[in-house]
Amino acid sequence: MKVLVIGGDGYCGWATALHLANKGYEVGILDNLIRRHWDAKLGVDTLTPIAPIHQRLQRWKDLTGKAIALYVGDINNYDFLIQSLRDFGPDSIVHFGEQRSAPYSMIDREHAVMTQTNNVVGTLNILFAMRDEFPDCHLVKLGTMGEYGTPNIDIEEGYIEIEHNGRKDTLPYPKQPGSFYHLSKVHDSHNIHFACKIWGLRATDLNQGIVYGVLTEETGMDELLVNRLDYDGVFGTALNRFCIQAAIGHPLTVYGKGGQTRGLLDIRDTVRCIEIAVNNPAEPGNFRVFNQFTELFSVGDLAMMVKKAGTAMGINVEIDHVANPRVELEEHYFNAKNTKLLDLGLQPHFLSDSLLDSLLNFAVKYKHRVDHNEILPKVSWRR
Repeated sequence: MKVLVIGGDGYCGWATALHLANKGYEVGILDNLIRRHWDAKLGVDTLTPIAPIHQRLQRWKDLTGKAIALYVGDINNYDFLIQSLRDFGPDSIVHFGEQRSAPYSMIDREHAVMTQTNNVVGTLNILFAMRDEFPDCHLVKLGTMGEYGTPNIDIEEGYIEIEHNGRKDTLPYPKQPGSFYHLSKVHDSHNIHFACKIWGLRATDLNQGIVYGVLTEETGMDELLVNRLDYDGVFGTALNRFCIQAAIGHPLTVYGKGGQTRGLLDIRDTVRCIEIAVNNPAEPGNFRVFNQFTELFSVGDLAMMVKKAGTAMGINVEIDHVANPRVELEEHYFNAKNTKLLDLGLQPHFLSDSLLDSLLNFAVKYKHRVDHNEILPKVSWRR
C-alpha cells in the first residue's frame, strides 16, 4: 500500500512516516518545512537537534534500505499538490500538514488568520484533489479532542443520538473549541463530512489527545532520526514540558487550578493508530470518527506524576500554579469514549514510571539546549 504522509517532517508525522515504512508500506512525505521556519521566527528550538530532512531520509535509507519519497512544497498551492499526488499515486493520505498549536493561533490577528487559512484551505485542496483524480483514496485526517471542548455530558466518538420533541436522530457531536486553532479543526471536520456525503469520499478523522514521549522503535535507531521535542510555551505540550522543566530545575508550570482534564497518549500509540486506520479504511461516503487517546489525566495529575518520578531519580521538583493564559474551565466533568481503535486492535502503552523515567533521562541528556526564557507562557487568550 502506498501512503503519503503530509506534514511528515513534524513531531507526529516524522514518527508515523518511519513507522509505516518500517512496516513495509511504500511511504512518501509531503511537507513545506514551515515548522522549522516558525521556530526561527519565534526564536525557539526543539530540545533535540533535528537534522535537515534530506539528511534524515538518507540516514533512514542507509540503515534500512528503504527509500521514502520526498515532495517539498505547500498543499495550499493546488498545482503543486495535484502534481505530487499524481507522481506518488497514494492509496491513503495521512494528513498532519497543519499549524497545530493553540497558543500560536492566539498570538494575534496575523497568526489566527494564517492558522485558519493554512489548515482549512489545505484540507479543502486535498478533498478536491481526491474528488477529481483519487476518488478511491482513503483520507486519514488528524483532528483533535479539543474540538469537543469540556461539555458536562459524556463525549462520544464523533456522533451522538439526540431525542428532541419525540423524534430521534444521530448527529455530529456538538463542538466547543477553545482556540482559533481548534476552530480550524472543526471547520476541517465539517468540510470533510460534507465532501464524503456529496462526493462519496472515504475519510477517517482521528480526534487525537495530547501526545507525549519522543522515542519510537524507528526514531530511536540513530541520532539523525531523533524526533523533535518541544518545551516552549507555544508548541510544547503539558507532559513533555513538565519533564523538561524538571530536568533543568524549573518549577512545573501548572496553569491555574490544574483541574483541566484531557485525553493523552504515547507517541508509540499515535503511529500505531495511524497504521490501524490505514489498514481498515472507511467505506465510500463514510466520514468516520475515532477518539485517539488511551488515558485521561488532569494537568495537576501529570505534574504530581512528574514530581514523583523526578524525586525517585534524585531530582528536586517543585510545582507552581501560574496564572492561566487561556480562557478555559479549570475544574470540570470530562468523560470521553475511545473504544473504536481498541476494537480494531490497538494495544495501548499506558503512562508508567518507566516511561516517565525514560522521558526525564532524555530531557536531562539534552538540557543544555534549553532556553530558560522560553519556559513561561507568553501568549494570552484575553488580549
